[in-house]
Amino acid sequence: MKKRVLQFIGSFNQGGSERQAVALTRLLSEESSYETRVAVLSGEGVLRAEVERLGMADIPEFPLSSFFSAGFLRQVVRCSEYLRSNNIDLVHTHDFYTNVFGMTAARLAGVKAKVASKRETLGMRTPNQVRVEKFAFAMADAIVINSEAVRDYLRKVGVAAKKLSLIYNGLDVDRFERSQSADLRVEHQISDDAPVVTLVANLRHHVKNVPMLLKAAKTVIESSPNAVFVIAGEGELQTELEQLASGLNITSNVKFLGRCSDVPALLSISDICVLTSTAEGFSNSILEYMAAGKPVIATDVGGAREVVKHGVTGYLVASDDHQKLAEHLLELVNDNVRSAEFGEAGRKIVKERFSEKAQLESTLALYDSLLK
Repeated sequence: MKKRVLQFIGSFNQGGSERQAVALTRLLSEESSYETRVAVLSGEGVLRAEVERLGMADIPEFPLSSFFSAGFLRQVVRCSEYLRSNNIDLVHTHDFYTNVFGMTAARLAGVKAKVASKRETLGMRTPNQVRVEKFAFAMADAIVINSEAVRDYLRKVGVAAKKLSLIYNGLDVDRFERSQSADLRVEHQISDDAPVVTLVANLRHHVKNVPMLLKAAKTVIESSPNAVFVIAGEGELQTELEQLASGLNITSNVKFLGRCSDVPALLSISDICVLTSTAEGFSNSILEYMAAGKPVIATDVGGAREVVKHGVTGYLVASDDHQKLAEHLLELVNDNVRSAEFGEAGRKIVKERFSEKAQLESTLALYDSLLK
């Protein structure tokens, strides 16, 4: 009889952790000997359809308003009852909220194996949240990390090193290689000869530091007036960022797309891709950029240097150094040959080290070791 594994996801929105969790669910359901199920805190989001196509239409939902309420305890009890009645053998959680909730429910239910995940370092959590998550990690049998940077961070805050299992994010490289969508230039009124600089990031957290890109864009546009800067992502910071672009007098060169449902298509019309975060674990966007064969300029934070090779696949710049970012952008805007060389080198690295196959094999090995 197959062992039953539950993937616990925060929501089906287009965040990096959510995309990774849904992709892993697909891989497990298609290729493994485990019976895979999904539960969520919130069932909303465009990624839900991907899970339902796997035959998982019955997705239990455990909504939360606060960890410090009677509602939290009621949902934990509900979840533990679900885990027991469905004979779940392993629970795998994927972000801060599911780590805390899922590990608690799995512990109460007596689930044999409990796997948490950590994909971020500094800048995203308050001191109280760090303490609460450490409590969740204490209940876990293993913690999946996606970079050495995250390993170093967790060691520093006192998480047991023996629990940490490094599994890099996996990516369907073919999906990015075969995507072409010149129509997007027409849709967003971008001329064929305009160099396109793209940032894919949520606009919910200041840690993504989109102002760094806008300040660099001001300098780039002064030398290359037809350059277009595309920012794909949704969140409450968009109005503030639009106001900054207006204040810099670059509004006509900046496109805020909001939620992007087809990242490969967007990257197919992009020339250079950037990441400007002040802190990261391991950016899924960087892998997507490189899979699409684009040169990458990223801030040297978190696990960026574990994949971006300075002067080979793109450039690393210091956090918040918008002048150096502008300098490298102008260099690549004016050197199509180097841009293409960087892009091809990046695609090769992603194929060799960050494939979905490698991620699946490592995940199965971890599950097998915990359930043997």
